[in-house]
Formats: sequence, structure tokens, C-alpha cells
Amino acid sequence: MSNFTLYTDSACDLTPELMEEIGVKCISMTFTFDGEEKVYKDNEMPLENFYRLMRGGTVVRTAAINTEEFKEAFEPELEAGRDVLYLGFSSGLSTTFNCSKIAAEELMEKYPDRTVRVVDSLSASGGFGLLVYLTALQKNNGADLSQTAQYAIDKIQNICHWFTVDDLAYLKRGGRISPTVAFVGGLLGIKPVLHTDTEGHLVNVSKARGRKASVTALAERYTETALHPSEGPVFICHADCYEDAKELAEIFRKRHKLKNVKIMNIGSVIGAHSGPGTLALFFDGKER
Repeated sequence: MSNFTLYTDSACDLTPELMEEIGVKCISMTFTFDGEEKVYKDNEMPLENFYRLMRGGTVVRTAAINTEEFKEAFEPELEAGRDVLYLGFSSGLSTTFNCSKIAAEELMEKYPDRTVRVVDSLSASGGFGLLVYLTALQKNNGADLSQTAQYAIDKIQNICHWFTVDDLAYLKRGGRISPTVAFVGGLLGIKPVLHTDTEGHLVNVSKARGRKASVTALAERYTETALHPSEGPVFICHADCYEDAKELAEIFRKRHKLKNVKIMNIGSVIGAHSGPGTLALFFDGKER
């Protein structure tokens, strides 16, 4: 059996139950509310309450995982004689991955007989989660650390990330769109369709008039670019808009007879930036 531990972080939006099932350990990112000192772990607060507060205007601040937190997580594995492979949140969206690199370098100096390998997923939310899921299956099928890491690296540019948001204000706050675009889009009911590019950055690709049209646009992207449209797996993630996620899953079941669809929540840290009402689609595609 491969003598290494596969780690990820909570920005992958996999459920704790699924991570336990596939044998992945997770380091939690954190967030705070403006005006409060309490630091919450990702998803520590029930998501229904979290998104209700956001809809009410509460501003959320998120924090990267720092170098010391990585060292505290990884070091017990090294002390126990196990190596570590960490798949991290996109360096294009957070400084978390850079902190993991520093931690890996420092730990390998301290434990020269052990290996700490870190891989930038260039991904977020369920796209990141899908990469972790598929990589974990490789490990569980007997791949060693080097083989498992290489599988992840080779797979990154095939994991497609498509999403739409319900309220443009959150993208405006994060600097993804201008205030003017947010204002006009809000008046006209424009819902942007975005994706994560090859460098892990968010890119606005097209616009749909109204929510139903944006859900349909996501389904069309899958039809056009999915590697195995009738097989999956497909991850659909939502920020307190389960009915929309269910509608998208039903389109796939009818159009492609697709059964391997998982619907999951967008967690607090990712949701703090995309906002409530975000609907996201992730799958293995011909190209990102």
C-alpha cells in the first residue's frame, strides 16, 4: 500500500463524508465577519445561516492557510514515517498554495528522508474537488506518490469549471467586474457565465438574460466539451440554490442519461467571494 497521505484544503468543497470515503485529509480555511473578532473554520457555521447573513449585507473576509498551519498538519505524518502529497487551492486565487510550498521546503530540510510534494490545482470549489476525487482514486488503486502527483498534474487542464452567479454585487466587490457593469447587469437581469482559465483565474465568458437561460448555458457547455458526456462524473455545486442545482442535474439525466452526478454545497470561503445563488458545474472535458 502507498505509504503517503493525500491532503487537500477546504476550498475543494468536498463533503467531509466523501473525503473520509476516499481517504483524503483536509486543512480548513477560515473566515470572519466584518466587525467581529471570532474566526470561523470553513463551514463551521451552518451554510443556511451563512448565506442568510450575506443576503442581509454582512461582509465576509477570508484568510489563506498560513505556513505554520501547513507544518502543523503535515509534520505528524512525517514523524510517523509517511510522506505527504498536497493538492492545493489555485495560486491564481489565493496565497494558500505559496504558503504550502514554503512549509514543504522547511519540512523537507527537517526530515530529509521524507517527501512533501505540493501540486497547484489551478482550480476552485467542485473543480478542485473533482481533481482531488479522481486523484484519490488513483492512490487507492495502488499508485505511488510520484505517480499520483503526475496524474493530478496531467488531469488539471481537463477539469472544466463553469458557473453563473445570481447577484453581480459580489463579483463587483471582489474586483471581477466593474461597478458600471454590475449596475447595468442588475437592471437588465444579466447573469454572467464564467469559467476558470488555464492559469486558475476567473474569466467572464458570456452573458445570459435571466436565471433559467444561465442554467441552460451551463448545460450547453457540458454538451459541447465533456469528455464522456454519458459517463461523468459531474459535480454540481450551489450556494443556497439547491433547486437550480437539481434542475441542472435533471437536464443531464434527460439529455445524456447521466447517472454519476453529485450535488454539493459551495462552502463558506468560496461562497464569500461568489455570493449566495452561485451555481457551478465541474466535469472532465476535452480541454479546460
